[in-house]
Amino acid sequence: MLHNPKARITARLTQVFYFAVLGMLIVTTFYPAPIEGVSITLILAVKLLPLLPLMIPVVRGNNRGYIWLGFVVLFYFTQATVSAWLSEGDGVPLLMSVLTFLLFATAMTHLKVNRPPPHGAAGSTSR
Repeated sequence: MLHNPKARITARLTQVFYFAVLGMLIVTTFYPAPIEGVSITLILAVKLLPLLPLMIPVVRGNNRGYIWLGFVVLFYFTQATVSAWLSEGDGVPLLMSVLTFLLFATAMTHLKVNRPPPHGAAGSTSR
């Protein structure tokens, strides 16, 4: 649930970065070349399964889903940063590090902007 107009902007940015990370995970499965002897389905499942259950909360702008997204995306950021370091700044892991950082930052910004009104504030019905 979006609580103000700024939350729409941060929710859209988070969705853009979320789908960009999913796209990068799919692309890196096939580029530069798939690993021989390993099932592509298995590789995609391992890469995507932690993120896919969060698709509905991200699209709906659910704050609790964004909190879980923050936890999950930190693992992807760590893996991408280590890969970028070990490859001495190769473009693909570096881009993945940037995308995961932006996803985390926009999701946390959305949580800050999309706070529900305080309990007992004007317009709420408390008894």
